[in-house]
Amino acid sequence: MRLSVVDQAPVPAGFTGADALRNSIDLARYTESLGYTRYWVAEHHSTGALASPAPEILIARLGAETSTIRIGSGGVLLPHYSPLKVAETFRMLHALYPGRVDLGLGRAPGGTRVDAYALRYRQNDGDADYAAQLVELLAFLNRAEFPAEHPFGRILVTPDMPGAPEVWLLGSSGWSADAAAQLGLPYAAAHFINPVPTRRSIEHYRAALTAAKHEGEARLLVAVGAIAAETEAEAQYHYASQRLRRLLRDRGEWDNGPIPTPEDALARLGESPPPLTADGSEWPRMFVGSVEQVHKGLSEMAAALEIDELMLITVVHSHEARRRSYGLLAQAFGLTPLGAK
Repeated sequence: MRLSVVDQAPVPAGFTGADALRNSIDLARYTESLGYTRYWVAEHHSTGALASPAPEILIARLGAETSTIRIGSGGVLLPHYSPLKVAETFRMLHALYPGRVDLGLGRAPGGTRVDAYALRYRQNDGDADYAAQLVELLAFLNRAEFPAEHPFGRILVTPDMPGAPEVWLLGSSGWSADAAAQLGLPYAAAHFINPVPTRRSIEHYRAALTAAKHEGEARLLVAVGAIAAETEAEAQYHYASQRLRRLLRDRGEWDNGPIPTPEDALARLGESPPPLTADGSEWPRMFVGSVEQVHKGLSEMAAALEIDELMLITVVHSHEARRRSYGLLAQAFGLTPLGAK
């Protein structure tokens, strides 16, 4: 089993966005030393809880701070941007760190409708044609030929060098799974965002890939929440911060501030009504408990879905607790530390 990381650059209460970015750099170095495969940076806008609205900038720094782990986006929200600009940005990263860069693409807004409008300022006020953007981006990245007389056919995307970033489609719905299959691209199921359709989207991806005659090219990972500790009680303590954020979101009372401390979260949760009923998903969006419990749950999900890579997201207030969770799971899954291969 391969383990990877998706990092939202969480900002703990009492700290700054700069602290959160330093934590990301530290975590990338640490997880590389543990033997993790990839380190992806998410994109979010207009929130005090997360410090990475421009993942490409953080990716460039992480590449300089590491040497072997794959680095990339989880993901760039393509509807906000020009495909050519995204291609140029990731070709720059590929030139700096050849063979290590992943371009994960998503189509969620990553913020409010106002945020999305501001990001697309002076563009068409309607929804972007994501499918057309995607095809155009792949053509630029892979130096494919545009149709005859197409004005973009004369554009040289630089730096012009062999190879290209590896493109992944991220999603929590059938649309992204189907698009990935039709284009022969790898698919990352965002289980931590919407756990209900995970099995269905993966099965659809495999079936559509075969129908599109891309047999043997299925590449999959599942991005899932995980908080592991020495004891279940300790893990649940750190999980309180996320429990509060989820409860407020479900009640339409979203708190746009930083990640609360467990003490503050537990106090506020104690004054709140019970959480909403389960969402009916086959597996939880976040596995929380002792390292043995989390390892067991993740292993059973991976076996049921027949996947060999899990991308873990761990959002807690304490950076040390976050490091510890990744470290415990690396040991539990038997990852080979850097330098021990």
